[in-house]
Amino acid sequence: MEIVCQTYYSINMTEREYWLGFSVFPGVGPKTFQKLLSHFGSAKAVWKANASDLRKAGLGSVLTTKLETFRTEFSTKAYIRKLKEKQVSFLVLTDASYPKLLAEISNPPFLLYIRGKLDFDNANNSTLAIVGTRKVTQYGRDVTAMITQELVQAGCVIVSGLAMGVDAVAHKTAIENSGKTIAVLGSGVDLCYPSSNQSLYNSIIKGHGAIVSEYPLGEPPSKGSFPSRNRIVAGLSQAVVVTEGAEDSGALITAEDAFLN
Repeated sequence: MEIVCQTYYSINMTEREYWLGFSVFPGVGPKTFQKLLSHFGSAKAVWKANASDLRKAGLGSVLTTKLETFRTEFSTKAYIRKLKEKQVSFLVLTDASYPKLLAEISNPPFLLYIRGKLDFDNANNSTLAIVGTRKVTQYGRDVTAMITQELVQAGCVIVSGLAMGVDAVAHKTAIENSGKTIAVLGSGVDLCYPSSNQSLYNSIIKGHGAIVSEYPLGEPPSKGSFPSRNRIVAGLSQAVVVTEGAEDSGALITAEDAFLN
């Protein structure tokens, strides 16, 4: 099924709206959200729970107080309007179109923001991640381009993280060879990071694939968001190729995520 921005703004989406609200609320990640969901039975029930019940469910006093404030101030309708304006769609973990490979990892994002369009479930395509160092050598560039070109010609969708270096070469080569590519960000999908890859970002959303993230609109990247981003890169992919990277590089963390999941 092709992912198109307007597809998921149906009339009957109340429960999905509550999932959306929790994706914006800071402090509740995939594991905590699933714990709350299991306890209360639905995101709507979690959202409407009183402070005592939230604390009994293990949310903690500080987060409970923050959630009580957040849910009185946050407007789901206004946020959905903003998503439409920016042509951003979203999938929740229970949606039939949620990427099947990603759903199988130990801590999948409970909500995935998407800018652009891509057929995640096309049986004719394999999703493969190509990652590596930001400080890529000429040799690394050449090898990355060669491998990416061959994979695209074989019908593969290329997944990477839109970083400088290997990631950028992989995305660019996929586009130049009329392929599809998924860029996973450690920020909101409306923010291109690094900004030097803006042209590449624009090319992806204009028909060459999709920009995806678990972070809400306007969320800037942080030190902790990149390891989280890496697990999504690995989770979307049937295999991870590291073309060049140091022993302590994020690329090897991505490869390790693929191995563990």
